[in-house]
This record gives sequence, C-alpha cells and structure tokens, in this order.
Amino acid sequence: MEIRQAIHSEHARQLDTAGLRKQFMVEAIFRPGEITLTYSHIDRIIVGGIQPTTGPLVFSPELGRHTGTDYFLERRELGLINIGGDAVVKVDGQTFDVAAQEALYIGKGAREVEFLSRNEAQPAKLYFNSAPAHTAYPHKKITLEQASPQTLGEARTSNRRTIYKFIVPGVVESCQLVMGMTQLEEGSLWNTMPCHRHERRMEVYFYFGMAEDAAVFHLLGEPQETRHVVVRNEQAVISPSWSIHSGVGTQAYTFIWGMVGENQVFPDMDHVAMKDLM
Repeated sequence: MEIRQAIHSEHARQLDTAGLRKQFMVEAIFRPGEITLTYSHIDRIIVGGIQPTTGPLVFSPELGRHTGTDYFLERRELGLINIGGDAVVKVDGQTFDVAAQEALYIGKGAREVEFLSRNEAQPAKLYFNSAPAHTAYPHKKITLEQASPQTLGEARTSNRRTIYKFIVPGVVESCQLVMGMTQLEEGSLWNTMPCHRHERRMEVYFYFGMAEDAAVFHLLGEPQETRHVVVRNEQAVISPSWSIHSGVGTQAYTFIWGMVGENQVFPDMDHVAMKDLM
C-alpha cells in the first residue's frame, strides 16, 4: 500500500509539475492479477484497482497493520465500479455479479471478500474507494439504471454529460462514502466548469474511457492559485477540500468521482465564479 501524507495549500503553491504529480496523482490504478491501494491521509480515503486474471484476488491480511484492525474492512466501507469485463464478488457468503458500469457497495465488517473475473480473457477492472465507517450497512449492487441518472450541460459550452449517482442517499445507505460516474457526450470536453470546492469533503477523480493519444488537463489548487496536471487513461487525482477539481480533455471521456467527509449532501458545493479564477 502506498501512503500519501496530507498537504497544506500553501505548500502546494510551491510545487513543480513533478511535485504536483507525486502528491496528488495516482498513476497506476490497475495491474493485471493485482490489487493496488493508495492510502491518503486526506480524510483517510483508500483508492485502488482490482484486476483479477488467472484466479481470485483477496485483500492481504497484512493490510490490518495500516488500518490498526484485524482485517481490512473491519472498520471500513468500500464502493467499487466495474469498468472492465464481468466480475464475480463474494462477500461473506453472498455472491454478486457485477457487469461493466455497475457498482457494488460493501458495508463495514465484511471479512471474507473475493474478486474474480468471469472470463479471464476479458478481466474485470474494479475501481474502488474505501473510507472509515461507524455502522454496518447492507451490501448492495447498483445497476446503471438504478444510479439516479441526470443529464446536464449543453453542446454550446462543451459540457453535455450524464451523471450516474451510484452510492448516494436514496440509492444506497453508507456511512460517509459517496460515489458516482460522469459520462461526457461526444464533442463535450469540460467537466465541473464553472468549478467549485467543498470545504467539508475531499474528492477523488478517476479518468477512463480515453484513447491512448488522449489526455485530460485536470485543474487543481486554490481558486486564485490554480495549477494543472496532465492525466492519461485510467489515472486518478486526489483533491483536498481546499482545491478546485475540474478539467478539459482532448476528446470525450468518462470519470468516476468519490467523496468522503462531513456529509453526503450532493449539492453541498462552494461555487467559484469564473471571474474569480486565476
């Protein structure tokens, strides 16, 4: 597991490109036959990818030394969204079939969790976020149709998109984790612009569905001290509560957003006027 320390906004102002990428980007989410994990001290979120190939994958018992527990999800909840081939997830005797663009919420206290690809030639790619939890809510699979879809934006502003809210109140009960997916229409390039922050929650963006020669210029930093990092396919950016999180791509793309923090109110945002960006 890779550990990332929290970083102060004044420190972030001094970073060069390499420094920004080291602090805020997770460049390798998926590795065939492995589980990757990045632990951020920002609200103690864990971000990672699960790509089963020749057999099942499980969380190592050694992860307990990072969380101070006997097993990984003893005091944590987890949400995952599949962006690959069909998956089978077994959670303490329950079996869930999770197809592409479907999600699974796994509640606190899940001890025996196993991840498999239904077809090894088309392996599953399970992107996940995990956060500390105080209550055990039921495990639940969420389909694309159940994910409270909402289409917003306009072609003239290059941000026509559909937002799928997989793990939000009213769809899934969770302690603090909120997750969803935003899919841009062909010809639309901007996400989350006009931009916002939310001082009460941090957020992680995971970009995918991008061609090899495509990129997203992800904007971060304080509204008057903006910076950018160039993001390729299947990479993630960690966004502290003091930072904006927005971006523009060279082609259309899809991204998964995950939030943890004080509340689960989706519209709780601190909007930033375009005239105030610098």
